[in-house]
Amino acid sequence: MDFLRPASWEEALAAKAEHPTAVPIAGGTDVMVEINFDHRRPEYLLDLNRIGELSEWEVGQESVRLGASVPYSSIMEHLRTELPGLALASHTVASPQIRNRGGVGGNLGTASPAGDAHPALLAADCEVEAESVRGTRLIPIDAFYTGVKRNALAPDELIRAVHIRKADGPQQYSKVGTRNAMVIAVCAFGIALHPETRTVRTGIGSAAPTPIRAKEAEDFLNAALEEGGFWENGKIIAPAIAKQFAALASGACNPIDDVRGTAKYRRHAVGIMARRTLGWTWEQYRGAGRALEGAA
Repeated sequence: MDFLRPASWEEALAAKAEHPTAVPIAGGTDVMVEINFDHRRPEYLLDLNRIGELSEWEVGQESVRLGASVPYSSIMEHLRTELPGLALASHTVASPQIRNRGGVGGNLGTASPAGDAHPALLAADCEVEAESVRGTRLIPIDAFYTGVKRNALAPDELIRAVHIRKADGPQQYSKVGTRNAMVIAVCAFGIALHPETRTVRTGIGSAAPTPIRAKEAEDFLNAALEEGGFWENGKIIAPAIAKQFAALASGACNPIDDVRGTAKYRRHAVGIMARRTLGWTWEQYRGAGRALEGAA
């Protein structure tokens, strides 16, 4: 196994173009586990740790440009307001040591359905900035996951950053694991309210071959909220609506039985998380509305 250590982003792109099979490594929290267990033996490792710009972020008017190597601990500390769903997901990642090393770029590159960041990224809506010596492109998150641990990157491309839409409403994230820390998700669910567009987006992890959205559940809820005037009147969502949303979210799953949980349990748990996170986010939305009324 050869070890490539570029000193700049341009050198990294050139190395990836010359060695398309090279596996990028930054935090190493996924790659090193696979290597240590002899599940993977790449011909080349491409070390990106000398490229400081990958650990930087920029808060714009509508979105956050998050460098691929920004650690989860920095998201938790500095971007909780702009990216609340991703900050909550970051809290559930492994241990403090791994949160100080791992980043969203690694989750996306590995594309494991159990990656903790995926449900929050799907719910928030984002684009993956991929670059090669041929140029740069933005890949919508909905088109990024192409199969089990496969993504839309070309062999010569590297993830430079993720452009994540800033929260314009409440976001939540929930994860089920076999214990409270250092655990791979049995299943996970993310939800984001987008009052500006009057839409709700979701993300499901570890309950299908790839991270997915519960699109039928979203369509149902978007229609119910619009027809009932909920965005304007801030009424409590009827239990029947929440129940149907949960059932549709559960139905979106296509899970497997494995050592962490059964397919039946995963479907059930996703439904429970969908109902609960909808309740939490909607109560936050209603509370913000009441606070504005009080200030007026």
